[in-house]
Amino acid sequence: MYPELGQMTLILALLLAVLLSVVPLYGSVTGREQLQAFARPLTAGLFVFVALAFALLTHAFLTDDFSVAYVANNSNSLLPWYYKFSAVWGGHEGSLVLWILMLAGWALAVAIFSRRLPSVMVAQVLSVMGMVTVGFLLFTVLTSNPFDRILPNVPQDGADLNPLLQDFGLIIHPPMLYMGYVGFSVAFAFAIAALINGRLDAAWARWSRPWTTAAWAFLSLGIALGSWWAYYELGWGGWWFWDPVENASLLPWLSGTALMHSLAVTEKRGVFKSWTVLLAIVTFALSLLGTFLVRSGVLTSVHSFASDPERGTFLLALLAITIVSSLTLYAFRAPVVHARASYAGLSREVFLLMNNVLLVASTLLVLLGTLYPLVLDYLDMGRLSIGEPFFNLTFSPLAVAAGLLLGAGIFSRWKKTDGGWLGRKLLWPLAVSTLFTALVMVGYGEFKPWAFAGTFSASWVVIATFWDLWEKSSSRKGRLHGLKRQTRSYYGMVLGHLGMAIVMAGATIASNYGIERDVRMSPGDTAQVGDYQARFTEIGNRRGPNFTAEYGRFEVLDSDGQLVSVQYPEKRQYLVQRSVMTEAGIDAGLFRDIFIAVGERVSDDAWAIRLQYKPLVRWLWLGSIFMAVGGFLAISDRRYRLRDKVPESAGKAAAEGGGQAPGKPAGATS
Repeated sequence: MYPELGQMTLILALLLAVLLSVVPLYGSVTGREQLQAFARPLTAGLFVFVALAFALLTHAFLTDDFSVAYVANNSNSLLPWYYKFSAVWGGHEGSLVLWILMLAGWALAVAIFSRRLPSVMVAQVLSVMGMVTVGFLLFTVLTSNPFDRILPNVPQDGADLNPLLQDFGLIIHPPMLYMGYVGFSVAFAFAIAALINGRLDAAWARWSRPWTTAAWAFLSLGIALGSWWAYYELGWGGWWFWDPVENASLLPWLSGTALMHSLAVTEKRGVFKSWTVLLAIVTFALSLLGTFLVRSGVLTSVHSFASDPERGTFLLALLAITIVSSLTLYAFRAPVVHARASYAGLSREVFLLMNNVLLVASTLLVLLGTLYPLVLDYLDMGRLSIGEPFFNLTFSPLAVAAGLLLGAGIFSRWKKTDGGWLGRKLLWPLAVSTLFTALVMVGYGEFKPWAFAGTFSASWVVIATFWDLWEKSSSRKGRLHGLKRQTRSYYGMVLGHLGMAIVMAGATIASNYGIERDVRMSPGDTAQVGDYQARFTEIGNRRGPNFTAEYGRFEVLDSDGQLVSVQYPEKRQYLVQRSVMTEAGIDAGLFRDIFIAVGERVSDDAWAIRLQYKPLVRWLWLGSIFMAVGGFLAISDRRYRLRDKVPESAGKAAAEGGGQAPGKPAGATS
């Protein structure tokens, strides 16, 4: 009964999504307020039915209802309850339901927190989000129904959840990642609504900016959690492998970062409007591309969900419709938008524009490296593998250049910046960054060009950020008063920039000064890794709820022979799927990790052991937290809670006239 009820709720949600797509949009075009008013209740109803479907699917997992095919294929009665819960999105069908739930949740948030916006804009934004929801609900109902029954033979126990996903990190990683992916649909919806009514002004940018920043913050956390999970779960000891699906999440993050900065310029100065709209469209399109790559079967990855060509065709069609229709609207509407603000060749606008160019170039680079091998394979033109060496060689210079631009742009001014004044401002940060980088090279005992470049770029951003904060806190009433005077959005920017610098420093040092050793060890052996020793003391066995494990006991000793920690890396064999997984032992610290993984048995009393010394690797995830917190802090700024100055009547007139508000030229700021 419950599965049939769940299927019915998805169908009812689809009907509500269709109504949301049509009724409010028609009301906004015809100027009928009573039709526009349906946007919020339809959105609320859509969320309720999707949430009910998700709850019924969760109930099926928690009660071991193996008559449901999706539950039988992705769960087992021996699973702990928390893994049964995360198994809801552990496969293709359930992950789509979670995706749609996130999408409906973002739409409901827009409906709740947009009461200060003109009803015309709200109706159009929610209608666009309704159209996106229609596409995904059709995909789910027609090709990926999670409530299909197994008839007539119901298994006693399920096939089990993929052992890779039986981990705490995978309980929270997908929801965070989806919140970012789906959150960019709000920026996309605002962009399409702005194109429809011709209102590409500072007010539109201010409405769209907090939603974009929130999605970017969630995506930053999601990517960081995925990196952390891969580091300790896969047994390889790496934090980024340039896997095609990893790249699929990085692509919208890069373009979303460019979008955030472009929205800032549009809000402050009223320029880059057409470019900003294009970035909003591209960012959401890249989010859909990631969905296509994971579920189409065009690649094989530990992250992939499905390999059904029919599903891939449906998703490709949805992606094509979204891109073609939005770019067609953009082609017709964007040329009429003109910016009336001017700026000099050396100004904050130019620094932000160059920042956008680097971010877009990075996006195109990753996109090319990810899709080119897939296209060659599809066209039967041979197989080509583009991996870590290519990305490291091409992506690193762009990342370093972005850091250098950021550090210099912090001191620039809107409209025009005097070159001599800027040079004097940058003199001390330049000197301090150079000295600090030289000390780091001496500390690690070896000069490496890319290590120097990355460390200098990271320290340059940090020092420039704190220098700017010191100057802005200057006040006759004291530094504390000056610090209190700064806005939340400014502090959010500070945390975001510091987070990026911390990530860059961690990636640079871990990649250039990390030590990896694969050794043969027996109980009683000791091996050196960096300044530490790993002593293999014993091998043992234990049993978990749905697996058996062989573990090693390792003592980590410092250079003086003092015990630092005891680690228990494992090799687990899961009882149902009979697959073997590695659980690493990690002595974690702020400035270094000692990573130990047990490999295969190479003789009766010896095992292959992987030992790694990872300096500053934790900074990768610490910096990501800084960036996410900075994003959430920025969207709490007071100006995002103020009512827009353009009256409701102006918004109605704009909709009825098919263009800008009365008395305002196209592209003028409010």
